[in-house]
Amino acid sequence: MLALTVALLVLMAADARAQFDHTHAAWTALLRKHVRIAADGNSSRVDYKGFAADRAQLQAVLKTLSAVGADEYAQWTKPQQFAFLANAYNAFTVEKILTRYPNLKSIRDFGIVFGNPWKDRFFTLLGKPQHLDGIEHETMRAPGVFDEPRVHVAVNCASIGCPMLGREAFTAEKLDAQLEDLMRRFLSDRTRNRFNAQTKTLELSQLFDWYADDFKKGGKSFLGYRGFTSLAELGARYAEQLADTEADRAALRAGSAPIRFIEYDWSLNDAK
Repeated sequence: MLALTVALLVLMAADARAQFDHTHAAWTALLRKHVRIAADGNSSRVDYKGFAADRAQLQAVLKTLSAVGADEYAQWTKPQQFAFLANAYNAFTVEKILTRYPNLKSIRDFGIVFGNPWKDRFFTLLGKPQHLDGIEHETMRAPGVFDEPRVHVAVNCASIGCPMLGREAFTAEKLDAQLEDLMRRFLSDRTRNRFNAQTKTLELSQLFDWYADDFKKGGKSFLGYRGFTSLAELGARYAEQLADTEADRAALRAGSAPIRFIEYDWSLNDAK
C-alpha cells in the first residue's frame, strides 16, 4: 500500500510539472509580434501600443505565470526556474508600463520613492504578492541560487539603456545560448559598450558599475558559465564584441585599459 501511495505521488508530481508549458509559447508569440530589432541586431524597441491592443493575451500569459505555486516551482530544474523567472520579470514589466502608457516617457515616471515600479507588489508569483525586485534581486541574484552574472541581460527594465528584450521567451533547453547571445549583442552595441580607440579606454554601460560584484566574483554559474575576477577580464573575453580592430582587441586582451562607465539611458524603449 505504501509503495502504491508513493508511486501515485510521483505520478502526480510528474503530471504537475507537465502541465506548465516550459516552451513559453504564448509569451514568444507576443514578443515576436511586438518587439522590433534594430538593423544592427544589437538593440530592440518594444511596440507598447501593439501590446496594449493585445492586452488580453498578455494578461492570459500573466495569469498562467501567477498560477504556478512554490511547490510546483521547486520541482523544476534550475534552467526551467531561471527561464520562468526571467520571462515573468519581462512580461510583468510590460504590463506595468501599459498601466500608464502612453502617458510616460520612462519607467521611472512611476516614482523612485513613492510608486517605485520595482517595489510595487502588483502581481502574484509563487503563491505570494511579489514585486520586480523580488524576482531579480531577492531570487535570481541571491547567492547560491543561480550565481549567473548574465541575469543582467535576461531581465529588461523597459529602458533604452537596458540590454535588449529578445523576440523569443527563455527556455531551459536554449537558456545558455540565449543568455550568451544577448550578452554579445549588448557588448556589441557601441552606444552602450565600446573600446574607445582614441583614449584607449574601455567604456562600459553603467550597469557594469552598479552590479560589478556580480561580474567579479569568479566561479561558475549553474549553467557552467565562467565568471570574472575583474571587469578588465570581462573586456578581454569579449574583446571581439567591444573593439573594431585587431590592435584594439589586443589592447583589451592585455587587460590594462582604464575603464569608464557610460551613463544609463532611462528613456522608455518604445518603438514609436
